[in-house]
Amino acid sequence: MVPSAITTLTRCPIWWTTSSSTPSFNHISGRLLITIRRRRDTHQHIDWKTMASSSPSIPTPSDGSIKEEKLTAPFGSWKSPITADVVSGSEKRLGGSAVDSHGRLFWLESRPTESGRSVLVKEGEGPGAKPTDITPKEFAVRTVAQEYGGGAFTISGDTVIFSNYKDQRLYKQSIESEDSTPVPLTPDYGGPLVSYADGVFDKRFNRFVTVSEDRRESSLSPTTSIVSIDLGDNNIHEPKLLVGGNDFYAFPRMDPKGERIAWIEWGHPNMPWDRSELWVGYMSDNGDVCKCICVAGGDPAVIESPTEPKWSSEGELYFITDRKSGFWNLHKWIESDNQVLPVYSLNAEFARPLWIFGMNSYEFIKSQDKGNLIACSYRQNGRSHVGIVDDTQGTLSILDTPFTDINNIASGIHCLYVEGASAVHPLSIAKVTLDDQKSKTVDFKIIWSSSPSSSKYKSYFSSPELIEFPTEVPGQNAYAYFYPPTNPIYQATQEEKPPLLLKSHGGPTAETRGILNLSVQYWTSRGWAFVDVNYGGSTGYGREYRERLLGQWGIVDVNDCCSCAKFLVDSGKADEERLCITGGSAGGYTTLAALAFRDTFKAGASLYGVADLKLLREETHKFESHYMDNLVGGEKDYFERSPINFVDKFSCPIILFQGLEDKVVPPDQARKIYRALKEKGLPVALVEYEGEQHGFRKAENIKFTLEQQMLFFARLVGNFKVADEISPLKIDNFD
Repeated sequence: MVPSAITTLTRCPIWWTTSSSTPSFNHISGRLLITIRRRRDTHQHIDWKTMASSSPSIPTPSDGSIKEEKLTAPFGSWKSPITADVVSGSEKRLGGSAVDSHGRLFWLESRPTESGRSVLVKEGEGPGAKPTDITPKEFAVRTVAQEYGGGAFTISGDTVIFSNYKDQRLYKQSIESEDSTPVPLTPDYGGPLVSYADGVFDKRFNRFVTVSEDRRESSLSPTTSIVSIDLGDNNIHEPKLLVGGNDFYAFPRMDPKGERIAWIEWGHPNMPWDRSELWVGYMSDNGDVCKCICVAGGDPAVIESPTEPKWSSEGELYFITDRKSGFWNLHKWIESDNQVLPVYSLNAEFARPLWIFGMNSYEFIKSQDKGNLIACSYRQNGRSHVGIVDDTQGTLSILDTPFTDINNIASGIHCLYVEGASAVHPLSIAKVTLDDQKSKTVDFKIIWSSSPSSSKYKSYFSSPELIEFPTEVPGQNAYAYFYPPTNPIYQATQEEKPPLLLKSHGGPTAETRGILNLSVQYWTSRGWAFVDVNYGGSTGYGREYRERLLGQWGIVDVNDCCSCAKFLVDSGKADEERLCITGGSAGGYTTLAALAFRDTFKAGASLYGVADLKLLREETHKFESHYMDNLVGGEKDYFERSPINFVDKFSCPIILFQGLEDKVVPPDQARKIYRALKEKGLPVALVEYEGEQHGFRKAENIKFTLEQQMLFFARLVGNFKVADEISPLKIDNFD
């Protein structure tokens, strides 16, 4: 008999041995430590008691259409080719893209099958040529600055400078030779104690200017600054301080002549989307910043959060800010009289919240007969668009692309490279070729796809429906993407309503997008309804919508999720007795709060979620250490909105998943709620992953999390047997 439902998985990397293909159980401090051993020549699975039923193979339509009568089976029990293996192994993550001086595209991809290793890849040379890995196998391109990273590489000429994950040092490497060995640029401090991000080349002084996060004195309160690293010789130099003194910095950007530097900074208790400042500094002859001017954000009477500064080739400074309208729009700085003017005004978001470094929402493009043309992306009413802004004429031309969601834009030769997705396109990079006037799309071609094999499952895809539903505040609505159960082979009886899984996104200052995500299709193709909620406080709808959550975290988000579930039940799209909720990080908190303070949902899954707000404030990293002060309020609010303090209010089953190296939401959060719920007698299980941080990157852990959520809900509230063969973990107070 397994002594506890705390499962610590040390399954990555799965290592091969000549011993028998059986799991070993090491009872350490009452935990179940699972190490999977497999023979080299076998593919066996752990033979535990399986609750799943076996099903015949899926009949596949030859032409993608279904002419036969569908098989009738309960919602949730349908067989689907979109397996957890497909989900976990096929979807790569994108860490940014760039174009070199020759017009070649480079991108950073994270590979779940390589334990989440991030590799810089170069586009194939010529038609049909395969992409080439630039990063040697012993390196991984990733920075942990502010924990969330981003901006981990920069290309100039034939050189890339990147942050190496293991030691967090900066390295220089040639991108011309496949056998080029990276050379370290920054000192070895005896461990990953100093991280760098969001760097740019400074050609005037032959150096690299970058954000630095120094944890040598304190890991909880590191020093953030803008520094320069000399590129003049092969010696390693201590970085030189250029700008410091505030809590956070981002987007250091040099003008074309190297005479001025722009940057964004902000300080506690603000997050960068609350209030930030745009500064410009003038460089002295020896490369120091000798004079500084606050361009935007310095006037306390003007609430704004400038972001993404960028110099044009003529030396004009552009940036995005949300002054006056509350929407992030393009602006430019008139240096002669220190004025800020709008470039194009629209009730839409031209930028995203600064969670990661290195975002690139707009680019300057060259035009022979026009002035400054700006290729940009913006988001309005739940959809992204790509457009060309003519700064001289003050016009916006929308480009026709199939993407409904846009991330970054890079400018190529007579083209744009756009990171985007849609309901039928997973996250991809597309080459968008423009006409001579730079106002229309003449060709659209996918260069890279996070899941290139996903199209073969197209007949199983559930298309997202953007829904607007009433909240508890009269006259105030919120938004969500609803995915109905979809399978070309199966149907349920007309009388049955499907189980619903509601997802609460992380952040909480973030936004879920209605794009192709195989982890969503995993549920819908098995007969689940799925809804992804953009509760009040989400981004994408302007500052007013974003600030609904100020002082109301744990109230507005919870109410909106419950209102959305009720709306779908009242619309006949979900079974009221089989409503489940899931979420990661801040979404995990919303999940736990909804289960503690409401009775809408019948079961929940929290992925690295927050149970104790006060404990999180004390233990979390610097970037978010004051985030909750604005979202929650005083000490009384911290207590009253922490689910851990109201265990007596929980009344349904919960499964928890946690990475043991998580510094954003430390493991104590999950362990604390697990112990309390176990003691109360509720069905509960906790899965801990060694080697995982905030969010799971390893394919085997992504797979295990997905399957165990499915099986947990099926066993506890679903009233059906899943069609997949899944080995159940032990559930306390149930098994």
